Amino acid sequence: MALRDRLAAEERHDEDNDLAKVYRERLLEEIDVDELSRLAPPQRRVRLERVLSRMLSVDGPVLSARERSALVQRIVDDALGLGVLEPLLADESITEIMVNGPQDVFVERYGKVERVPTRFPSSDQLYQTIDRIVSQVNRRVDESSPMVDARLPSGERVNVIIPPLALDGPTLTIRRFPTPFRMSELVDRGTLDERTAALLGACVRARLNMVVSGGTGSGKTTFLNALSGMIPEHERIVTIEDAAELSLQQGHVVRLESRPANVEGRGAVVIRDLVRNALRMRPDRIIVGEVRGGETLDMLQAMNTGHDGSIATVHANTAQDALGRLETLASMSEVELPVTTLRDQINSAIDVVIHLDRAQDGSRRVMEVQAVRSRRREEYALTPLVEFVADPLGPDRVVSGRFVPSQPPEDLVERLRRAGETVQASGGGEVR
Repeated sequence: MALRDRLAAEERHDEDNDLAKVYRERLLEEIDVDELSRLAPPQRRVRLERVLSRMLSVDGPVLSARERSALVQRIVDDALGLGVLEPLLADESITEIMVNGPQDVFVERYGKVERVPTRFPSSDQLYQTIDRIVSQVNRRVDESSPMVDARLPSGERVNVIIPPLALDGPTLTIRRFPTPFRMSELVDRGTLDERTAALLGACVRARLNMVVSGGTGSGKTTFLNALSGMIPEHERIVTIEDAAELSLQQGHVVRLESRPANVEGRGAVVIRDLVRNALRMRPDRIIVGEVRGGETLDMLQAMNTGHDGSIATVHANTAQDALGRLETLASMSEVELPVTTLRDQINSAIDVVIHLDRAQDGSRRVMEVQAVRSRRREEYALTPLVEFVADPLGPDRVVSGRFVPSQPPEDLVERLRRAGETVQASGGGEVR
């Protein structure tokens, strides 16, 4: 029965594609392109909807009001928007759209990936959608430049890769960024508990340098947004990102974004250039969306030369691995430094590492908060402040557990005390 239903749905989908193609071609013949180009985007949509509705009323097939409305929307989306992807972009529950060729479209909802019935009529239609995206940022995608990163006007990050690199056809990935969460909302969602949130808030206000680590899709950017929301309103914050994802709520924020090379291979501005420039902008805080290379060394030096309270994210599997990852990335700088010197930089710069992970049920959670105890050129040593202890997985496959605090080290407590902050001890009282 399921197979019969699926085949019937695919047959209806093919019929809809044929009908949309016919009326899309007729619409292009009917409209005055020059007149349309002089209209504002909302007016263009209204104009096309009116023309198309009239055409369907005169000689269109017999359709219900709902079917006609869906057909009109689809054709206009093809003409002005991203075609069959527009309904997915309008769905706020979707955080990622993954197009693996014209026939395979997947989305991520609430941390879980699922296949959707959306399909492109052909590879040509998918290529048209891709060209429409990349042309908005004056880029092109072809065999000589088969990989492109771009951003939609509404803020979504887009990655495109086409043959010959993508063997099964053009691949399009769109990452959406939901409305930024406050830390209290992450507490309500179970990402962390109130005690941990209070501890991290104290660390932010006391201007400790912090690293947020985790794997892909673990929620680093979402958490960084919430964490940065604890920075006092009066401070000047400079954010540096490859693709602008952060959305800070403070009034004095300067947002910097890297720029790829143009088609001639010139004009690139990398994260490292922006970090160096940020040091000349009188920042109170520097926030780097993600360190991926030699800019790590510049970030560490900034943390060590008076820019306390800075925050960065890094890909890593544990908090301990995060420090080793920073060492590896810093060594990618053109400045050749011995490992012991890099270790000295990291031990002196980083105060706290917050590690996140995505569980089997799709939930994202703070797994550990660790204080860096090693000094100078010592081997990296961490002291746990909070650890998430998971319960055995039950039949419902829902991950649950508890956040277990530990007694913070005395030097961390002293730094918080000097900043006028208190921290709750593991026994429940306050350490002053």
